[in-house]
Amino acid sequence: MRLAEGAVVVVSLDTTFTGRDTLYSLRSVYLHMIAEYARHTGHADFLRERLDGVTAP
Repeated sequence: MRLAEGAVVVVSLDTTFTGRDTLYSLRSVYLHMIAEYARHTGHADFLRERLDGVTAP
């Protein structure tokens, strides 16, 4: 298990914490990270298509 996974395995998604004077929940952090990952995956698809000319079905 990775360190980050171990740190949150026993924490509820509704747990809140303050960072930079803003209240966050673990759920909101996960949603943000999923959206960022998806966005960057899309960027990688554009680059790959530009390089090899193959579009995804």
